[in-house]
Amino acid sequence: MKLHTIDTGFFKLDGGAMFGVVPKTLWSKTNPADENNLCTWAMRCLLIEDGKRLILVDTGIGNKQDEKFFSHYYLHGDSTMDKSLGALGFHRDDITDVFLTHLHFDHVGGAIVRDGDKLVPAFRNAVYWSNAQHWDWAVNPNDREKASFLKENILPINESGQLKFVAAEDGVNFCEGVDVRFVYGHTDAMMLPLISYKGKKILYMADLLPSTGHIPLPYVMAYDMFPLKTLAEKKIFLNEAAEKGYVLFFEHDPVNECCTLQQTEKGVRLKEVLKLSEL
Repeated sequence: MKLHTIDTGFFKLDGGAMFGVVPKTLWSKTNPADENNLCTWAMRCLLIEDGKRLILVDTGIGNKQDEKFFSHYYLHGDSTMDKSLGALGFHRDDITDVFLTHLHFDHVGGAIVRDGDKLVPAFRNAVYWSNAQHWDWAVNPNDREKASFLKENILPINESGQLKFVAAEDGVNFCEGVDVRFVYGHTDAMMLPLISYKGKKILYMADLLPSTGHIPLPYVMAYDMFPLKTLAEKKIFLNEAAEKGYVLFFEHDPVNECCTLQQTEKGVRLKEVLKLSEL
């Protein structure tokens, strides 16, 4: 097995929304905001190269939305899905599986592209993986979250016939070396791949832990549907990661790809930052 970081560029989100009840005087020390209170975030995906399978975890925001939509998010950076795949010698047609942690637009937007007046899968030879519980949550969204579940990102996956579901059982095996952990605080039934790699466990954090700046327990996003559940889940996962020496892979941290954790008198805290390529 080989793991590769797939950078798809950066976007901006409101710092207050990203850190919830935590005061700006605290969170701005790790994630400084611009004059509009916006912080920069990565959209970092993961490629799992395993024998005949080439598994892409999440797809970034994509490029099919209109100018008005993108004007809210200030996309920037030189990286794209195609550039990052190409640098590794791959094309999107080589992807065999697209594993979607959840269906918010910054994670699934790149799954679908416009082909003339049609919306079609960007990865035409891939199986797209979600789970039935989260799929139902996304296609029948609540009023608070529906702005993140865009039908043009989601429904064409099912219409293409390329959609399959992972069993919604915590610890279910996705493929050799990749188990799935389920969390329910950010959104219902979000999936986190836990990957055995070079004698270590790599946990893809998705939106349970967007960045190293979110490690302290109270640092919970205002975007989370069930913040107290997120708080409880963070506590479980951070303690487990510190105890077992997991490497955490960050989807949104603008600077740090990965980190390890340690127990301190203040609770679980950052131990070391590293790149995936350094493992």
